[in-house]
Amino acid sequence: MQAVSHAENPLGTAPIPQLLRKFAIPSIIAMLVSAAYNIVDQFFIGQSIGELGNAATNIAFPLSNACTAIALLLGIGASAAFNLSMGRGEHEKTPRFVGNAAVLLFSGGVVLAVIAECLLTPLLLFFGASDAVLPYAQEYVSVTALGFPFLILSIGGAHLIRADGRPQMSMIVNIVGAVINTALDAWFVFGLGWGMTGAAWATVIGQIVSGLLVAYFLVTYKTVKLSWKHLVPRFRTVGTVASLGMASFFNQMAMMVVQIVLNNSLGHYGELSAYGRDIPVACAGIVIKVASLFFGIVIGLSQAMQPIASFNYGAQQYKRVRDVYKLTALCALIVSLAAEALFLLAPHQIISLFSKGTEPPEYYQFAVMYFRVYLFFTCVNFIQPVSSTFFTAIGKSFKGTFLSLTRQILFLLPLIVILPLFFGIDGVVVAAPLSDFIAVSCASVMMLFEWRNMKKKELALQAKENTV
Repeated sequence: MQAVSHAENPLGTAPIPQLLRKFAIPSIIAMLVSAAYNIVDQFFIGQSIGELGNAATNIAFPLSNACTAIALLLGIGASAAFNLSMGRGEHEKTPRFVGNAAVLLFSGGVVLAVIAECLLTPLLLFFGASDAVLPYAQEYVSVTALGFPFLILSIGGAHLIRADGRPQMSMIVNIVGAVINTALDAWFVFGLGWGMTGAAWATVIGQIVSGLLVAYFLVTYKTVKLSWKHLVPRFRTVGTVASLGMASFFNQMAMMVVQIVLNNSLGHYGELSAYGRDIPVACAGIVIKVASLFFGIVIGLSQAMQPIASFNYGAQQYKRVRDVYKLTALCALIVSLAAEALFLLAPHQIISLFSKGTEPPEYYQFAVMYFRVYLFFTCVNFIQPVSSTFFTAIGKSFKGTFLSLTRQILFLLPLIVILPLFFGIDGVVVAAPLSDFIAVSCASVMMLFEWRNMKKKELALQAKENTV
């Protein structure tokens, strides 16, 4: 099939609000559905097992971060490379970005699954599992690891399908898997009483269906024609994809590292407090996964911005690049303000959705405090992920990678380690809003300089055109 020409590509001509809406709705739904995989399990496990089940899913969460990291490294990287290449009119090499990414997505999942199964107990202990939580975590992860190849393919493949101009199809992939997961969760956990194992198998089956759908849509790729030769990995192609997806990869890996340190810090300092070892770990898991719904909307908006910004930056249409960033940031601000109000006003009601009802008062006391303090700067948190994705989209992967590391690695991680030495478990909790504030400040300054740089490029381009 013949590639779409530069002149015909709507990314360079259609109104920005229309384009953003077209890409944002399925992208946001895809991110929310992805977050729902963990939220749904958390709900059924919390309702049926309670505190220890909640803690076990939180202990297992770093492996989900690792899956998402691999998926975004290859999915976002290939999507950005694809759109930049199309914007420059380099149609011949674009199919390799998609084909190479698809093969490596599934292969990466196989490798991670083998590692998880072979090193299951040491990994879970390293992630912060207590003696009471470890059996539940083992039961859960030993099954969910089987779905890693399909999970990674479905998350990363959704970006490849979106780059093909079919965002609705990427939405379908995620919705179908989530619906299957939810229905089977209710049947396996409540109906059959399978507990952690039932929730795990429901998740895996949903992921397998999503992965198979991605494979089907990739076979029927429309923008360019894919063939078997495009599936053979090439060092240069993979290098380009990895460089552009590195920001998102490091962001997820940073989240994994922080999650591991956070679990261990909450367990250690919780044991020294009135809350005990497992209550803080269980509550933190719920708070972080609920917050992931909000971040899913923000990241979905950022991902919708990516192909528009990439194409127009490659085509030197800088005003359109600025316009799509401004509109994305405005939408993310509205969502952030709504989330801030919900997290501050209704934390007890939210935490009750994931509880069995037999938890001690300390459980709810810590959960409410963690919601309000940990997510205090939710209203401005959108600036860092939107800006990080923006830099990646315009081919400035180093800046995007740096921004992706600011909140998690450069600021949050040291604060989680240092503050509890002086303030105990309260220090762990306040580390998050402090790191949020610093990360937002860094992102704002970097965007200001980039804004001025794009305006200079636009003026230089206009001057050049006037002299011709």
